[in-house]
Amino acid sequence: MSEYILEINNLTKEFPGVKALDNVSLKVKKGEIHSLCGENGAGKSTLMSCISGVYPNNSYDGKVFFKGHETNYGSVKDSEKEGLAIIHQELALSPYLSIYENIFLGHMKTNFGIINWNKYITESKKYLNIVGLHEPPETIVSKLGVGKQQLVEIARALSKKAELLILDEPTSSLNDDESEKLLDLILEFKRQGITSVIISHKLNEVLKVADTVTILRDGQSIRTYDVKGDKLTEEMIIKDMVGRDLTHRFPDRKSSPGNTIMEVKNWSVYHPDYHDIRVVDNVSFFLRKGEILAFCGPMGAGRTELMMSIFGNSYGHRSEGELLINGKRQKFNSPHEAISSRLGYISEDRKSLGLVLIQDIKTNITHSSLNKISNFGVIDEQKEIIEAERYRNDLNIKTPSINQIVRNLSGGNQQKVVVSKALLADPDILIVDEPTRGIDVGAKTEIYGIMNNMITAGKSVIMVTSELPEALGMADRIYVMNEGQIKGVLNKEEATQEKIMHLALVG
Repeated sequence: MSEYILEINNLTKEFPGVKALDNVSLKVKKGEIHSLCGENGAGKSTLMSCISGVYPNNSYDGKVFFKGHETNYGSVKDSEKEGLAIIHQELALSPYLSIYENIFLGHMKTNFGIINWNKYITESKKYLNIVGLHEPPETIVSKLGVGKQQLVEIARALSKKAELLILDEPTSSLNDDESEKLLDLILEFKRQGITSVIISHKLNEVLKVADTVTILRDGQSIRTYDVKGDKLTEEMIIKDMVGRDLTHRFPDRKSSPGNTIMEVKNWSVYHPDYHDIRVVDNVSFFLRKGEILAFCGPMGAGRTELMMSIFGNSYGHRSEGELLINGKRQKFNSPHEAISSRLGYISEDRKSLGLVLIQDIKTNITHSSLNKISNFGVIDEQKEIIEAERYRNDLNIKTPSINQIVRNLSGGNQQKVVVSKALLADPDILIVDEPTRGIDVGAKTEIYGIMNNMITAGKSVIMVTSELPEALGMADRIYVMNEGQIKGVLNKEEATQEKIMHLALVG
């Protein structure tokens, strides 16, 4: 019997105008943790979708062998029946159903058409114990945080007797503590004989858990490493991913902030459903011209809620306090008012709040700036094309055409479309919430370069980030938040990861 649980031979997958995978070959040993690394658009998620039946067997060329026999999956259900389960980056849970209903959704058995609910509540506890989720099975999934929802997804995969678990960016939406617990869980699965394939841009996590790493670049398999045998480092992975040495992940920038351009005083935000609860509690801060200002803190600290409430009252039942821009008091009642006053915002959730996925690149880029491409209320299509092409070239958006539907782009290129939309509105102050979440190191460096270019042009950036190296590498000052309050502020010269964590947890 073969030592490999999964073998991929010369797999090629094409979309209209794009060859997403080009003759990819890969082998995964039984019981190992195998990681796939590559830039956005390298073909990682497409490859896993072909393997698991998201794309049926007749839609690609090449052969896939699972547990020694060639697969012929027409859907995900076919692969799940054989013990292969995939967990996508965007969780596929029903938010209005309970934990146990989500775990067994689609494979509950009936007796004369009747479901034994008590049986499934009891069975679900077994899988919840395995993944370490100690919540009542009857809990509605929407009441859980992202980290716990991720565990429900894994419990669902285990309930289908998965022998091979594919996880696509499993920690991209988790904080450090949740990520650590999930990685420990994957290591425990390995001890139980379950094979895992992980797609991840967090190279420190890859090196912590993976036995083997395969690099994809431009739809081709470049090289497979034995992590310990080859003494694999982050620099080796990055070089293969981008095809060159990436010596400066954070581009150099001369910092010389000017006068205060924006000031927030005693700002409080109240929960949208529970109107007496303060999500942001009496926060004050200032931003200078030509400055990158970072906001750090654990998940739930109130950073996103603070920024959304400032940007056109986009979060909360109500907000209180003073907002001053260029010394003038402002109160934006809608995002449109904020944009008109040269305040921009890039959401952490690009797919729900930043993009219209069923529309093309061109339309998404120009959404917030229709006045710039219109004459007397009528869109000038030629102007729209010129602006979209300009940002496609300037931001290196990898696409055959600006008429490409946005949902067909990789995560990094989707993020560049969101950034393009914000830049076209020409803001003096740009708020970017988790600007590099779920994108590769090459695309991250490009986003950092865009932020630096804004500063060179005399504009200002507020960056909300959960990645402490990103804050330390890019920001002039760092505000640390927790429990809806600012716990402290650090200058670039004095800031360290330890000081940020100490402020967040102790104050």
